Amino acid sequence: MLLLLAAGLGVLASLCWARCRQDAARIAAALVSGLCAGTLNASLQAGYRLDDALADAHQDQVSRLIVRVAELPDGDGRHQRFVAELAEPARPGIPSRIQVTWQAPPGAKRGTLQDIPQLLPGQVWRMALVLRRPHGLLNPAGPDAEARMFARGLRAVGTVRGQPRLLDDQPWASAGIVIERARHRVREGLRKALGDHRYAPVLIALAIGDQAGVARDDWRIFNRSGITHLVSISGMHVTSIAGIAGVLVAALWRRARWRGVGLAELAPSRVAGGAAAAVVALLYCLLAGWGVPARRTFFMLSVVLAAAMSRLPLTAGRVLACAAAGVVALDPWAPLSPGFWLSFGAVAILLRIADAPFDVEASWRKRLLARLAQATRLQLLVTLGLTPLLAFLVYQVSVGSPLANAVAIPSVTFVVTPLALLCAALSVLPGGQGIAAWVGQWGLAAFDYTMVPVAWVGNAGWASFAVAAAPWPWLLLAVAGMAWALQVRGWPARHAGWVCMLPLLCWRPDRPDPGYWRMSALDVGQGSAILVETASQTLLFDAGPRHYGGSDAGERVVAPFLLARGIGALDVLVLSHADQDHVGGTRAVLAAVPVRRSYASFDVAAFVRRDARLWPDAGGAAAAPGATLALPQEMLRCQRDDAWEVDGVTFTFLHPAGGGSGAVADRNADSCVLRVEGASHSLLLTGDIGVAQERDLVARGVPATDVVMAAHHGSASSSGRDWVVATQASHAVAQAGHLNRFRHPAPAVARRWQRAGAAFWRSDWDGAVMAESTAQGLDVGSQRDRGRRYWHGR
Repeated sequence: MLLLLAAGLGVLASLCWARCRQDAARIAAALVSGLCAGTLNASLQAGYRLDDALADAHQDQVSRLIVRVAELPDGDGRHQRFVAELAEPARPGIPSRIQVTWQAPPGAKRGTLQDIPQLLPGQVWRMALVLRRPHGLLNPAGPDAEARMFARGLRAVGTVRGQPRLLDDQPWASAGIVIERARHRVREGLRKALGDHRYAPVLIALAIGDQAGVARDDWRIFNRSGITHLVSISGMHVTSIAGIAGVLVAALWRRARWRGVGLAELAPSRVAGGAAAAVVALLYCLLAGWGVPARRTFFMLSVVLAAAMSRLPLTAGRVLACAAAGVVALDPWAPLSPGFWLSFGAVAILLRIADAPFDVEASWRKRLLARLAQATRLQLLVTLGLTPLLAFLVYQVSVGSPLANAVAIPSVTFVVTPLALLCAALSVLPGGQGIAAWVGQWGLAAFDYTMVPVAWVGNAGWASFAVAAAPWPWLLLAVAGMAWALQVRGWPARHAGWVCMLPLLCWRPDRPDPGYWRMSALDVGQGSAILVETASQTLLFDAGPRHYGGSDAGERVVAPFLLARGIGALDVLVLSHADQDHVGGTRAVLAAVPVRRSYASFDVAAFVRRDARLWPDAGGAAAAPGATLALPQEMLRCQRDDAWEVDGVTFTFLHPAGGGSGAVADRNADSCVLRVEGASHSLLLTGDIGVAQERDLVARGVPATDVVMAAHHGSASSSGRDWVVATQASHAVAQAGHLNRFRHPAPAVARRWQRAGAAFWRSDWDGAVMAESTAQGLDVGSQRDRGRRYWHGR
């Protein structure tokens, strides 16, 4: 019905556009027609992808499939991840595209037959895959991994079981395979030419858009210094290469003859040059991975070429609008990416302010100074103009961006990128590896020198600042103010437009009233991290788990959530016990925000020192630049009956007695259990205590509680019948990982809570669970319900 309505409105708007004579009416009719056409296109594509889903019969089951490597693989001999497409007739309930993870067997030594063989786009494999629907962590103001997978057309993820068998190699199976095979060849050539240099992955990213190898710490510096846009295939790179090709072809076209007739007599040289520029741009964009900036540049060049050939005058704004329409028509989910808005926003600002005149008759010194002044003005205005989008989309604003870009833009654009492209071209030529290595070393040296001032800016404490996740009306006000401020000279009070950004940059979430509290049980996978806020105090209970490979939820989830909430410091950090699924993210949290007081059932200082030895690179991206890891100002053991009151809310430890035994076998039994009691409602945080500890607490007279965290992630060894009855909870929350190997929470535990009258929430299904105690009542909800989208599974 919606599709029919959109189609009908589009036809009606088109008829109105044809009949209208007034410009305003024609523009309105064109906008309505375009909106209806876009809605129809997006709905049809979304319907197709929703139909291409994994059936329930194949969920978490082994399926034996014949698949073809469809895109550039990422990984090494121990771990590979790639996109596969079915190489056999479609089976009912099996999606056409699957993201496959191939892990070497545990304990296998490098260089043995158990290593993963080299994967090439076009290879056909017979594999046994455990298939699952795409699933990602869902937290307020957090990334949506399921949206990214849906936009790429990946409707299932698969994990390899057993030993796959190579059946065939089909490098010419499709145009996409040919392109990916070419990208693979170029990447391998670049890797041989550049070696193991720290910034070798950066030059690979500049050449073919493959950013997988760039280190996390380098990304932190790029983000804080504001040069992330340069470490990719930017529109400037595509335009430069296409422009060079167009100029060369046009020059040759004017001089070339065919059977005594000049080619310029058959077609104008500018048309030939424009066509060559468009073809080169398309080929380079495909080689670079067809990202949003590349697509935007290609469509802009195509629109300009079409307008030149048809002699239709088009303003720069209309060219940009046509390019945006082309990008969204091919990929309706492109606007979900921050890169879409930042790319088009930056170009729109440049088009608005880049036409400032200067005196061409002046001396070369004055012209040089005028150019420098214009470039400085452009960079400052682009930085200011993108501030609303950066604050709203990534919750960070780079103050040092103009300074870093003043050095990085000319260096990367005119030195590093040409050398990277030349190295890529030479590396795939027979006998060109030696010259490619020499060119690559020059490119790496140039980037090394570039990073000296850029790293200084990125590591400075003033280089960037975090902002809270503000509501969208403040974004509209900031964008309107930015547009007002960028008007021409003489516009009334145009500089006052910048003031409209202050509400967006200074916004902070409302805190609970005195006597009340707010809880956020974050979706961190198989682990625990719970934020409790009162009118003036912020308490974090556990810091999230550490994952395979060294990354942890403290860096990926907890620290970004704290900053998005506008929390610059923690008053209290409670670490229930020393298991990695509860304290794996501790260092990242301590690096991101200072902690005034901590409670734990173990020695926090000794744990942090030991963790730093075992995982020296963990938590680095969350660290404040230039700052050393600071331990909590006051470190205490959690002990039964210890209590404090703040803002009319009482915090009381119910367990353990004596601060814990410290024995490894008793970690779960030593978990800190914290009760939060406000004016109207209460909350109980339980760690990983078992049935024995629950019985002890029941014997001591545990008070009735409104919201209870199901102990040990809802395991069958906890949430005993006596405990469930004694707490009289109206809500129980289990933090557990999606399809975790422990099968938490246990079905019997969920039924036990539900039979007792409690609503049972689980983070693997519901995402983050939020509870807020107010004078009007207790409000409990989940991120999956509040932020529901049609691509979200359960």
